[in-house]
Amino acid sequence: MNCGLTIRDSATVDFLCLGALVHRLDPGIIPFRKANQCQIHVSGGEFNVAANLSDCFGLHTGIVTAMVRYPIGDLVADRVRAMGVTPFYKMFQHNGVNGPNIAAVYSDRGYGVRAPVVFYNRANEAAAQLKAGDFDWNAIFGSGVRWFHSGGIFAALSDTTPELIIEAMQVARNSGAVVSFDLNFREKLWNLSGGQERARQVIGRILRNVDVLVGNEEDLQKGLGITGPEAAATSKLDPRAFLGMIDRVLERYPHIKIIATTLREVHSTNRHGWGAVAWINGQTCMSPQCELDVYDRIGGGDGFASGFFYGILVGESPEQAMKLGWAHGALLTTFPGDTTMATLEQVRAFAQGGTARVQR
Repeated sequence: MNCGLTIRDSATVDFLCLGALVHRLDPGIIPFRKANQCQIHVSGGEFNVAANLSDCFGLHTGIVTAMVRYPIGDLVADRVRAMGVTPFYKMFQHNGVNGPNIAAVYSDRGYGVRAPVVFYNRANEAAAQLKAGDFDWNAIFGSGVRWFHSGGIFAALSDTTPELIIEAMQVARNSGAVVSFDLNFREKLWNLSGGQERARQVIGRILRNVDVLVGNEEDLQKGLGITGPEAAATSKLDPRAFLGMIDRVLERYPHIKIIATTLREVHSTNRHGWGAVAWINGQTCMSPQCELDVYDRIGGGDGFASGFFYGILVGESPEQAMKLGWAHGALLTTFPGDTTMATLEQVRAFAQGGTARVQR
C-alpha cells in the first residue's frame, strides 16, 4: 500500500510543529477540590508529538511557539530541552502581575467510575498572542524540514493563531514538507469565539493546506460539520462510523492523502479498549485491538500520532506504521504525564504482539 506522500529523504529537522506550550497540574486521583499537592507536566497537543518523536523514536524535532520570561517559562523551557526538542521561540516578558502567561491546564486522573475532570486557565496566554509575521518561516524551513504539524487547540486560541498556522503551512508546502493537522476539537475553547460555526470556518481554511489529517468521528462532526453515518456503530472500536464519513471529507478536501484516528471504548477510567484506523491513499488500514489498564489517559492520542508519523517518515509500510502508532499510544497511557517514557524497542515489541512478561 502506497501512502501517497512525497517525503524528503533527509533534512536538518525531521518534524517541526507549531502550537502552544502549557503546564498541566495533576493531583493524581484526588479531585482538585480536595487536593493538597500535584505534579507538573509540560504539555501541548503539538509539542507532545515532537517530544515523543525525539525522546522515543530518535528523530530531530522542533517547536515554534511562545515563551515567557518568568519562573514557569523557565520550567517549561527546561522540559522542552530535556525531551530533545529544538525551540523556535517568540519571547514575551512577564510583568510580574498578570502575564503574559504560559497557560495552565488542571486535570485529575479520575478513577474507576469517576471520569477525569479537565479545566483551564488560559487568561492572557502568550501563545494566543502569536500572529502571522512573528517568525521568519523562510529561514526556519530553509535548513530543511521533512514534516510540519499543527492542531485545532492552537487554532482555537485567538483570531490570529489560525492565520499563523496558514502562513506556516503555505511555506511548508512550498518547501516540500508534508503537512499534518490534528483536529483536536475542544468545545470549551471554541465556545469562547463563536462555537462550532467559527470552528468550521477556521478549520476549513486550514485544511486546504493539509496532506495528513488526524481526528475522530466527533472531531469531524463538530470541527468540520461532516454529518455522521445513519446507523450508529455497535462499539466505539467499530471503525465503520468513522470510515463512513471519509468520502464526505474527501469531497471537500480531495488533496488529503491520509485520515487517521484512534478508537477507544471506555469501560471505566482505568480500563479501555484500544485500537486505531486510517484511510491511506484510498485504502483502509486497521490496527490490532487490545484492552488497556490506564494509568493516565492524557496524551494517548498524541502518542498514537507520533508513532504513526514515525512509521511513515522512516519508510515502514502503512500497516506497520499503524501498529507503531497503536502500540506507542497504548504504552503512553501507562506513564504519568503527557509525553512518552517508552523506548523504541518496547514500542516495536508491543506492536509485534509483545506481552507484559518481565524483561530480564
